[in-house]
Amino acid sequence: MPPLIDSTLPLLAQGYAWAPDLRRRHGNPPAVRTRLMGRPALLLHGPAAVDFFYDERHVLRDGALPGPVLDTLFGRGAVHTLDGDRHRVRKAMFVSLLVQDSTVDALAALVRRHWAAAVEGWRGRQAVLFDEAAAVLARAVCDWTGLAVPEDAARGVAEDCVAMVDGFGTPGPRHWRARKARARQEESLARTVEELRGGVTHLHQALPPGSGNTALETVARHRDADGRLLDPRTAAVELLNIIRPTVAIAWLVAFAAHALHRRPRLADGLRADDGAYARAFAHEVRRFYPFAPFVGGLAARDLRFGQEAVPEGTLVLLDVYGHHHDPRLWPDPYRFDPQRFLGREPGPGELIPQGGGDARTGHRCPGEDITVGLLAEFASALADLDTDVPEQDLRIPLHRIPTRPRSGFTVSLPSRQRSHHAPRVESQA
Repeated sequence: MPPLIDSTLPLLAQGYAWAPDLRRRHGNPPAVRTRLMGRPALLLHGPAAVDFFYDERHVLRDGALPGPVLDTLFGRGAVHTLDGDRHRVRKAMFVSLLVQDSTVDALAALVRRHWAAAVEGWRGRQAVLFDEAAAVLARAVCDWTGLAVPEDAARGVAEDCVAMVDGFGTPGPRHWRARKARARQEESLARTVEELRGGVTHLHQALPPGSGNTALETVARHRDADGRLLDPRTAAVELLNIIRPTVAIAWLVAFAAHALHRRPRLADGLRADDGAYARAFAHEVRRFYPFAPFVGGLAARDLRFGQEAVPEGTLVLLDVYGHHHDPRLWPDPYRFDPQRFLGREPGPGELIPQGGGDARTGHRCPGEDITVGLLAEFASALADLDTDVPEQDLRIPLHRIPTRPRSGFTVSLPSRQRSHHAPRVESQA
């Protein structure tokens, strides 16, 4: 077998197109061997690959994420880096907080309140939708978490969380901004945890999950598999793993606006909706638009995937973007069509922008229902706004990870809301 060519530079150059292009050049098999950052890697694709990848007997997370990603996106010691009992105990804390209808309802109510105030603030002027959505989400999630963040400081939290996500997948200035943003927020939150523990003695007692405390209190009192409280810095990391992904929904809000701009008639379905269409719309945004290009882990032992041997320690990659645009899985995959999900929920291995398998026990994101619920809320709100979209660059570059419309999606809102039956659009993407 000839030596494998390292794919690091092609990945940096191609972004989301890298994995589908690599598979295409090899005839679209379910597994392709390559190298990344000098180490052997196996790129997997398809429903069987999803099942294989999210089986903890096959793929481990500990040691899989490179340091630059931990220092920007997830944080050192985060739940994403754990396996076995350590993962299950830490994950149970997130499940007790996030996998609850009451959490989605509470966050949606806070988003509605802060969104209404934000919209009134930018009537009669232009606003960057991505920035406004991120600020609204930061205010809402900080309120829900129990953090006493002043109104003006919430925008700073939003900017730091955006920087963490924006800089994880690239070298250069974006990456260094992400590192500084994470260090700043970890330091602030660790200090908050220390102050809370010093002032509230019951945090040192083992209280049952879901006992009515805030997310801040739950994380501060959590005991890991070894029976110990999280150190303040790790507690800060996990608080950010609630706050940061919520703020990151701003990417999907900008994509939702892009879909409505390109297909104005979709707004009619959202306005006439009982909630089902908005949820289907949210699922289709998560399928159609690029967010995570792939996810990775390490082979737990010597394995086989189909005809391929997978030696222990191999870097195993799951092609997420390609999965969502495979015509064998999705008819006409490059057509945005919420009808794909109307009246049904996608299966656990079908739609995987936030992981596969079971959110309660595996590595699927426990905040997925929050993402879908809040995105549906924003989609309906955007359909109700009578906005103008000035001439701007709304292309979505696939070489950039994470990507979004180049302009951040600038909109303007009249000083007084107009009555309408379809959104007014003055330019074409």
